[in-house]
Amino acid sequence: MPFEFIETEIKDVILVKPKVFGDSRGFFLETYKKEEFEKFGIKDDFIQDNHSKSSRGVLRGLHYQLNPNAQSKLVRCTKGRIIDVALDIRKNSPTFLKWVKKELTEENKLELFIPKGFAHGFVVLSDEAEVMYKVSGKYSPKDERNIIWNDKDINIDWGIDFEPNLSEKDKIAPKLKDIKDGDLL
Repeated sequence: MPFEFIETEIKDVILVKPKVFGDSRGFFLETYKKEEFEKFGIKDDFIQDNHSKSSRGVLRGLHYQLNPNAQSKLVRCTKGRIIDVALDIRKNSPTFLKWVKKELTEENKLELFIPKGFAHGFVVLSDEAEVMYKVSGKYSPKDERNIIWNDKDINIDWGIDFEPNLSEKDKIAPKLKDIKDGDLL
């Protein structure tokens, strides 16, 4: 089997460990194989691949989109090292406002599957990082939402001891208590 699927603290968020074939020339791995993911129960139809590059200290998130354009994501770090976070914002979920944090690196080659109904963010711990992720829905500016990364009511432990570098959009993101009920999933 080319993948090991590992359940996290929130059963719907899955850590994916691809089988790596390596030798003195380098390595090869499959990062996604629809039939293997479907066998495990991940049936999302990924329609787009995204690639971002960020420098040390950049924090992107916490981002999500409303229905009908909510997105599942399959995230991996192809260069450098990040802490990746998935926050459950499904109001009727038993794990509502719980979060999963995983370190993704170019060395460990782990991927994180984040289903619809989660806000997502990551912080860069290396000099620079490149992150690639598949999404199951198109980008929709009118449905895009975010939550401030350091909301005390959520209390995510990002594992950092520095003030992160944020986009203007992320600097003014609302706290959870200021988000309208219809703006959660």
